[in-house]
Amino acid sequence: MLKSTLIKAVEAGAAVMQRYFQGEFTISNKEGINNLVTEADHASEKAIFEVIKTDYPDHYILSEEAGAIVMDSDFKWIIDPIDGTVNFAHGLPLCCVSVAIEQNGEMILGAVYNPFIKEFFFAQRGYGATLNDKKITVSEETSVAKSCLVTGFPYTYLDLPNSPLDVFSRLIRGGVPVRRLGSAAMDLCWVAAGRFDGFYEHKLQAWDSAAGFLIVEEAGGRVSDFAGDRYSPYQPHIIATNGKIHDELVEVVNGRHKHFVK
Repeated sequence: MLKSTLIKAVEAGAAVMQRYFQGEFTISNKEGINNLVTEADHASEKAIFEVIKTDYPDHYILSEEAGAIVMDSDFKWIIDPIDGTVNFAHGLPLCCVSVAIEQNGEMILGAVYNPFIKEFFFAQRGYGATLNDKKITVSEETSVAKSCLVTGFPYTYLDLPNSPLDVFSRLIRGGVPVRRLGSAAMDLCWVAAGRFDGFYEHKLQAWDSAAGFLIVEEAGGRVSDFAGDRYSPYQPHIIATNGKIHDELVEVVNGRHKHFVK
């Protein structure tokens, strides 16, 4: 029943996205430049909540716009009603709904749905990952130099050593193609599907990665923090790969790789 509720909730949010897409809706700004929230984000979140609360009124919810709705429950729903809001606001179809379920601290289910390109990614812990009900697996690339990577840039960050621009510069100067889609959930799913060999980002929130990181792991990939340790969506750093380039990409991101230095 958890799975069916998850699918219903994601589909409800996606239906709202489709209704508002390229139409008229209000847009406001959160903290920082271009950190947008739209009327559609709130409407999608409301539709998702209604589905969850109908079936599981006592479950904990953590959502991007509403924040934490704390309940004494073993289950937590982690929700991004529209991942890629800037894309959505500009009429770019690179955006999605992302919902994950955590049980006693372990992510057990995740779904990411982009209704505009009709791609529904799903994973259940221990059962693999699928795209539109067909099994997916990560790529076989073994070298960062031959990889196609994807990343994102935070809207606000201190200009510290080894900043996102420093890492990006190292890779680009080394001839590695690095894309920037504007949706971390989609980035992760496209790693899981083998379209990208790896993804890294310096500053994510739990709702950005909770579903996607499980999908990568269940597709045979590896996800860690920047130290290469076990990933938690409650810290900001993420490296997700096919597993074969993981240790090397960790070295590159940390500025320790001899072939990718300034």
